[in-house]
Formats: sequence, structure tokens, C-alpha cells
Amino acid sequence: MFRPRPHGGGRDPGRLCSAGARLGRSAIAQADPDLALRQAALARARELQLAYSDIVPLAVLREGFQFEGRRVSFGSFMKGIHRAKEQQGPAALTLLTAADGPYDDLDDAEGGAVHYRYRAGSIDQPDNRHLRAARDLQAPLIYFRGVGDGQYAVIAPVFVVADDPAAGLVRLETGLPFEDVQGQGIVSSEGARREQFAMVARRLDQVRFRRDVLRAYRGRCAICSLKERELVEAAHIIGWREPDGIAAVVNGVALCAIHHRAYDRNLLGIDPAGGVHIGARLLEEVDGPMLKAGLQGFHGAEITQPRAVEVRPDPERLEIRYEEFLAAA
Repeated sequence: MFRPRPHGGGRDPGRLCSAGARLGRSAIAQADPDLALRQAALARARELQLAYSDIVPLAVLREGFQFEGRRVSFGSFMKGIHRAKEQQGPAALTLLTAADGPYDDLDDAEGGAVHYRYRAGSIDQPDNRHLRAARDLQAPLIYFRGVGDGQYAVIAPVFVVADDPAAGLVRLETGLPFEDVQGQGIVSSEGARREQFAMVARRLDQVRFRRDVLRAYRGRCAICSLKERELVEAAHIIGWREPDGIAAVVNGVALCAIHHRAYDRNLLGIDPAGGVHIGARLLEEVDGPMLKAGLQGFHGAEITQPRAVEVRPDPERLEIRYEEFLAAA
């Protein structure tokens, strides 16, 4: 889930909850003149989120989106608060937290929100005014969350629901992708938004898990050494829905798409020592070259493990999963 990071002083962020309650969900000061542009930006962001399985490359995000025949930028990705030059209104369009940036944006998992820092310096500089204007208009924003290596998770829509100038931060809450982007601000229920936030948190955990596993295995399948980025995935040893299915690299193995699918279906097993086992049914089957070379040929082989001992797969988890494989076989 989102992990809290040390707070950098100022008022207690918990007070922002009360501020958000006082704001009033339906009290919009004025209509947002950029609603159509925002909807185009949100639609494109969602397309990219789906196309890239939540981890969107920076190069793709820098292409921006189309609105009324023009290319509009998602931002420079050099600063956190962006208002596009094509906008008519004062509110920001996108927000950014870099993976290794200087701002300790604070995640409040229990409260279902993110406390996002003002830009350093005067609270009245343009970027901070754009941030506060987003609250006044209850404008849906796109939040790009850096996960490292020029990769960003897309969280959208988010809303600025409370402002704390003394602490230099605002409170962001996630909205629903369709219900809350029609120009009336947040209209969905609090329960639905909390569920949405929890889903986003789980998704970001899986984003980090994939990044860390692929980094540990140098982007190669542990069985066949395939290194095509689009075809190498992070497989859980213990499923993420299980109590011990932590999103940590020791609970993962980098596998190509076919070996990942076979592992998930218990057609392929990995024993605690790293030995590869193909299910008896597949070993006896006669089919084309993919079955023979891609699966049967690796029976009895050993996975290639990471160089660093601390990120190698946990033998106890491998054993639990291997017992499942044997039972299924």
C-alpha cells in the first residue's frame, strides 16, 4: 500500500480532514472553463494506463494528448504542478511526484488521501495559486506518481479537497474515473472513493513489485533468459491475494509471459532449490516446437537467480508453492 513518509513539520495533516469536510462537496464557486480539455486529458491518461499496465514510460507521457486538433502537454515533468498554456481557467491540470524528488508528499493510507506539498518558495507563486484554484473549482486532476527509471503510475482523477497554507500542503483524494469528472466536483460516495484509493494503493504496490523483480533479474526470464521488456513479467510465488503474498522481491520471480502463465496454472513448478519441473501431462503431450522447446526442454533445468542473495526467491515460499504444484499434478 501507500507507505507514510516522515512529515516535514507544520500543522498536523489530520486537520486537513476537517478542512475538507467544511469545504462542502457540491459547493462549486464557479464553472471550470477547462472541463472539456480536462476530460480529453483524463481519457488519454486512462488509455495509456490500460495500454501500459499502469506503468507508463515518460517518453510516451511527453507526447501529451490531443484536444480540438492541437497537441496539449501533460507537463514538463521537471516540476510538480502544471497548468497547460491552452487552458483558460486558473486551475492546474496535472500534478507530479518524482520517484527521487525533493518533496516528501505524505501518503495517508488510513485516511484515503495524499498530502501534496506546495512548490517551495512563496505560497503565492503561480504554481501554488494553480493548486489552490483546483480546490476552488473542484477540478479533476491527473496525478503522475514516479516509480523510478522514467516510469510513472497514473492516478486519475484526483481532487484537491482541502488546503493548509501554513503547512504548505493540500489534501488530495481520488475520485471515480467517470462519475466524478462531469463538472460537478466529487459526487461519488465516500465509501466508493475509499475503495478506489485502496485499489490504487494495491496497484502501486504491484507497480513497485514488478519494477523491483525485473531489476533483480536484470529484465530476463529466470527460465529461458528472454529479455524482451514487453514479454517479461513479475510472477508472484505466493499469490498477492494470499496472506503471505507480499509485494516484495523475495516473493517474486521474473518470467516470460508463457512461463508465467504456466507457473500460475501449476503446469510448471519451481522447487525450493530453484529446479524447474514441467507437469506430467505436458511432458507426455506431443505438439509443435513451442511445447517441445519452450516448456518440455526446460524440465530439470534451474532458474537463473539474482546475483544479490538478499533478493533471491524465498525458499520457504518456493516450497509452499511447489507443494501446490505437486498437488495439482
